Amino acid sequence: MKARIPNQPNRNDMMKKIQEMQANMQSAQEEVEATEFTASAGGGAVEAVVTGAHELKALNIKPDVVDPEDVEMLSDLIIAAVNEATKKAEDAMSSKMEAAQGGLAGLNIPGLF
Repeated sequence: MKARIPNQPNRNDMMKKIQEMQANMQSAQEEVEATEFTASAGGGAVEAVVTGAHELKALNIKPDVVDPEDVEMLSDLIIAAVNEATKKAEDAMSSKMEAAQGGLAGLNIPGLF
């Protein structure tokens, strides 16, 4: 006698959902990677622009913040701006990937995630 498991999803339906999710994730990844994220430090003295692929696209430094006597402060401002812009890109990617996974994120399918 074979045991029947009620409400077992059809294998073809599951594969279709997985393929749709993969396409959604690919699209979301491409969208985020093409987006630019901007952050500033020091009250706007330094502004960094990065892509969702974590590529630094622009770094704007106001001339009045450039002090040859305090290069360390300028370095700190640059690092803070770049790190914040990169964090925005990472957060956007995480959010888009979570949305693209739809209802399949909670499934425990080995090797899927």
